[in-house]
This record gives sequence, C-alpha cells and structure tokens, in this order.
Amino acid sequence: MRNLLAGNFFLPSLLAILWVGGFAAHHAAQAIEPWAEDPWYWASAGQPVLLLGGSDDDNLFQWPHEKLLPQLDRIQAAGGNFVRNTMSDRKDGGWEVYPFAQLKNGKYDLSKWNPEYWNRFETFLQETAKRKIFVQIEIWDRFDYTDNRSNDPKRWENHPYNPRNNVNYTAEETTLARRYPNHPGKNDQPFFFSTPEQRNIKPLLKVQEAFVNKLLDHSLKYDHVLYCIDNETAAEPEWGAFWAARIQKRASAAGKSVPTTEMWDDWDLKAKRHRQTFDHPELYSFVDVSQNNHNSGQKHWDNFQYVRQVLSQSPRPINTTKTYGADGNKFGHSDQDAIERFWRHLLGGGAAIRFHRPESGLGINDKAVACIQAARLVTDKVPAWKLQPAMPLLASREPNECYAAATANGDTVVLFFPQSDRPRQVAWQSPDKQASRWHVTWIDIDQGKLASEAELTSNQISPPKSLGNVAAILEKE
Repeated sequence: MRNLLAGNFFLPSLLAILWVGGFAAHHAAQAIEPWAEDPWYWASAGQPVLLLGGSDDDNLFQWPHEKLLPQLDRIQAAGGNFVRNTMSDRKDGGWEVYPFAQLKNGKYDLSKWNPEYWNRFETFLQETAKRKIFVQIEIWDRFDYTDNRSNDPKRWENHPYNPRNNVNYTAEETTLARRYPNHPGKNDQPFFFSTPEQRNIKPLLKVQEAFVNKLLDHSLKYDHVLYCIDNETAAEPEWGAFWAARIQKRASAAGKSVPTTEMWDDWDLKAKRHRQTFDHPELYSFVDVSQNNHNSGQKHWDNFQYVRQVLSQSPRPINTTKTYGADGNKFGHSDQDAIERFWRHLLGGGAAIRFHRPESGLGINDKAVACIQAARLVTDKVPAWKLQPAMPLLASREPNECYAAATANGDTVVLFFPQSDRPRQVAWQSPDKQASRWHVTWIDIDQGKLASEAELTSNQISPPKSLGNVAAILEKE
C-alpha cells in the first residue's frame, strides 16, 4: 500500500508527477511565493510582505455578502492582510450551502455543482484580492465528515458525500459507513484513504478530484492564494502528498507555481509526523505550525525555534494560521495567551500570523485589532525580515519574561514583554561593544498605539508600569 523509504517519507511516484507537471520549472509564473532574498518570509510581486490577520470564522466565503464585506473591511482597516478559509460546508451559521447539485428526490449528484457555493467562493476571492488580503485555503477539514460534534451530531450522516445521500456511488463501492461517531482523530473515515498509494477507492477519488479541480478553476485565476491540504490532520503522508502534487500539476499547466503545505494535528512540533512537511520542500513550499498554539510561555517559543533550526538548511515561510486563545474557551486558553502567542511568533520569525476564530480565538475583536496595529507600528520602524531571534542579548531574564529580536548589525532591537503581575526588568546586553546612545520607543500592545519614547541610560530595561503588554524598539543613535 505504501511506497515509502524507511525512515524518510519520500514518495518517488508522486515526485515524478511533480516533475512532469513542472513543479521544478523555473520559468513558471509565481504568485505569492517565498521571498528570494529571505525565504523565511513571503513575497508578492517580488516584494516582501508580512501576513497578519484574524477573522471571526474559518470559512468566510460562506458568509452572506452583507456580513462578509464589513468583516474584510475591519481586517483591512486594522492593518490585517491574511485570512484562513476552509472550504467547509458544515451548518454552523445556518447559511452554509453544499457545493453539489441537489436532485428533486433530495439526493445529491456529486458530478454537478450548486452555483451558489461556487459564486460565494468567487466573490470571496474577488473581495479579498481587492483589499490585498491573502487567503490560506484549507481544502479538506476532517470535522466536516464526522458525527462527533455536539452541535451537529448528524453532520456526516446528512452530508452529500455519504453514500446514502448521493447517486454516484454505494457504501459497498467506497466502504463509507452511514455514521462516524468517533472523534476524527481516530482516522476511522475512509474518506482520507482514497488515493492510489492508499486504498485506491476510485469512485470516491473521482468526485474528490472533481471538487479540487473546480476549486482550482476559481482560485488559480488569483495571485493571493496559499494552499493547505487539511485542517489539523492525522492522515497518512500519502494523502497530503497526493493532493499537493495534484495542485502543483494543475498550477504548472496554467503557467503558475503556487505554495502548498499540510497542517498536522500534533501539538508537539518535534513529533515525527511534522517531519513529513519539514523534510520535503519539494512537496511543501511552506510550513504551518498552528498547533503549536496549544502551547504557552517559554515552551511555545522554544518549539517554534526548533522548527526554524530544522528548516535552516532549506528555509521556508512558517505560518501559524490559528492562534488559539480566548477567555472561557474549551481549551482553557485565555485572551492573554493569544496575545502572547501572536508576539512570540512575530519576534520568533513567523511569516504569517492569524488569530483563530471565536470561541477558540480572538477572531478580529478589539484586542486582535490592537495587536495587529501595534505589530504594524513595530514593523514600520523595522521590517520583520530585517529581524532575527536574538535571545542572547538578554543577559538575565526569567522564563517567559521577555523575548528579543534584532537586526543583523545590531542597530535595532525589538523586545516583547508578556504581561506580569510583578515588576519586569531584564538586563539588556547591547550587541554594539562600543559605548553608544540608545533610543527606546514603547508600543502599547493593548491599545495598538505608541505609548512613549525615552533615552536608555543603562543596560537594565523595564517597561512602563502603566502598560500591560508592551513592545520596545531600541535604536542606536
């Protein structure tokens, strides 16, 4: 069933598809792509761009027009330019529609389309492009194909892909059951085993490929789209590799090269499954480590730096499209957790950072807006791609007390101080060994605005007591 070399998730047959399809062709027109001068970051039209955002849902394309446009305007006004978009059709808001045509007998024909679904998707792509908001699409979401949700216990039972609900295949032909009551992490669902290197479920794969081709008919017309195969998957490596290859082949045929990745479920970024993206830049041109946002404090920072170390021989953008954290959410993460995760990833070298939807994240509420505005104040002073993590500059600190990034020549340093009930003070070691004067600008992250400016008179630095979450920009005079 598998075609893997021991210890290395290398897929020769799929790589052949990529090569023939032109994945490696240097002449292919690029849309958004890793920046040639610093591939840790994204570039659009050859110019570097830092992607920051938040949104109140993960499938915004399904939103009614009168809801969608104000949401996009709010993101843009905050300085945001990045949203997540699962192609989900689950009925969370009550207005969602399926992509397939429904027949008079109530069943669906998976070879025919529901124009409303695809018109919504096209409108979403148009409106985000108009506002220069980049979109990370997640093609498959395992939670769409399960009955394990208290708010929708018959989600799969009612779905068009369920054999009882369509005219295209039977349960016997696909091995698809009527219900899947377990959490999708159990991998009970054959939906994610259809590819030739897995169970080769041809009737199912045929309609899956038709769906992806229809999606690409719309999205490949635009240059602001990134492609993630799944939402927090635990699938076999062959599944994601198959779809990454297919997407790249279609893009190449259109004279384009588009970024692809997979998002794994493991919260531990050192888990073996993450190596399937880390070790295969030929398949996955960027990395998404959203599940790191289930971690907090120093561990959260250290995990992200581990990924940068692993990727150092083949740097790629690292995205975190789901920054968890909201008071009262089921994971026990607070608003404060979300704010701190956002800033640790910003100083740690993240290429794209988005607040997750409520109730698991801040979405694009006032706190998220303030964070994005504050981040833009910092990066207007010193672009993110001119910074690199610089923790050795902090001569003395407690875990999670302060984080540092600096320019290569050490002329500018950015510090982030997480909120604390105790006075915060760290010993700052100037990267310039000569006596120098330093100017410090304090940014109020809670308000998203400039707080104060001063001269630094010693190597001890403490944020103003009146501020909660702060960033400091130190510039040599």
